Amino acid sequence: MELHAVPARIGHVRRIVSAQLRRWHLDALIEPVTLGVTELLANVHRHASPSKRCTVELCVLLGQLTVSVHDDDPRLPRIRTAGNWETCGRGLALIAALSESWGMRAEGGGKVVWFTLPALTAAPGEVRAVRSRWDSLPLDGGPARTPAEAAPRSGVRGARVG
Repeated sequence: MELHAVPARIGHVRRIVSAQLRRWHLDALIEPVTLGVTELLANVHRHASPSKRCTVELCVLLGQLTVSVHDDDPRLPRIRTAGNWETCGRGLALIAALSESWGMRAEGGGKVVWFTLPALTAAPGEVRAVRSRWDSLPLDGGPARTPAEAAPRSGVRGARVG
């Protein structure tokens, strides 16, 4: 899905992503994926220049969901430690905490930031395990994984949402 990352569009994108996950029978992933997409779009809105134009892509392959956001700004984001008093600066730490892996790469004059989650269609007990993992995320963002620790799988392509 191509869009301009402005606050007024983020709710609409969340609804589209939720509907696609339901279509794929991945209901248990709706909360962490929509939170991750919200954080990545907020980063595009806050930091990408000159354009806020971006593309959101979901791909399911071999039991893994990959969510990626591509924008036209070539500057790669940095993880930083936000102080307890700061109201922003935790987005990538949150992505690292909620995902199985994540990373970023330069691509086509811009960049792609992505994260993955296990995407096996689950039996009821397994759905509870995924939700339990989601519910136990640390509020402070927890330990962050570096892009080197979470290298993307090359050559993975999937369906565009939208």
